Amino acid sequence: MEKLSQQQRDQFWRDGFLVVDNAINPNNLAKLQEQFATWVEESKAETDDFGETLDGRPRFDLQPGHNEKQPALRRVQSPEEVSDIYADTMRNAHMVDFCAELIGPSIRFHHGKVNSKLPGSATQVKWHQDFLFQPMTHHDMITCLLFVDEVTLENGPLEVLPGTHNGPLYSHWHDGVFTGSVADEIIEPQKDKIVKCTGPAGAVCLMHVNLLHGSAPNLSDKPRTLYITTYYSEDAIELSENHLPSKFTHELVRGEASGRVRCTPYEMELPAVPKATSFFAQQEGADKA
Repeated sequence: MEKLSQQQRDQFWRDGFLVVDNAINPNNLAKLQEQFATWVEESKAETDDFGETLDGRPRFDLQPGHNEKQPALRRVQSPEEVSDIYADTMRNAHMVDFCAELIGPSIRFHHGKVNSKLPGSATQVKWHQDFLFQPMTHHDMITCLLFVDEVTLENGPLEVLPGTHNGPLYSHWHDGVFTGSVADEIIEPQKDKIVKCTGPAGAVCLMHVNLLHGSAPNLSDKPRTLYITTYYSEDAIELSENHLPSKFTHELVRGEASGRVRCTPYEMELPAVPKATSFFAQQEGADKA
């Protein structure tokens, strides 16, 4: 089992995020890259979102403008359902041990997805907090962003506001619509505090689900692909419909079931589950029907 140092644990709880190298076996990393390349190749024959998830929405989400010559596969929903190597990574990568150290020892899997920014794609993620999409009885939850590709300053890295996991839960509703993002005036006064998370392929960013984060478009000729998994302390219970239901949701990946539930006080507006393929449509304002 991989171990975090006390300094790393302290940094996570202070800043709300931590980048750790070597979060997965190099051979398995290569297999993740190969599998995603296969999905990109398959997407070239498609003109619209395709595949099907557990709740009937498309599994493969295409950026507007996607075409055979310039594919823009931007998300794969619940890839662990259709790929053995993604399922193995969800259960057995070193990053799972890191989460168990921070919020365990017993943790469950919540959901997984691949977010990718292929060269030339306009994919942008507006500022948001993950917990606002997935309220639980408490927020001992970590989003793991595994770098399937090297993440650089140019190819659309994750951007975070350190320490905001200790602050308020901001509304993601605007004019009666769940946009999946916070108001611009929340971010503007804090722009000088933004940190961009970069690192080699195989690194992971461990991020508290309350942390404010987003990312800019890929301006380089290199892809930026992340396998994103969320884990939660075993004694939490879901309070709203899962946005990315999977046959593996709530699977115990470390430790033992306690048969107990823990609750902490907080208040927030319930989210709206996407009607389209993914939350990208919510942020683009195309999910109102």
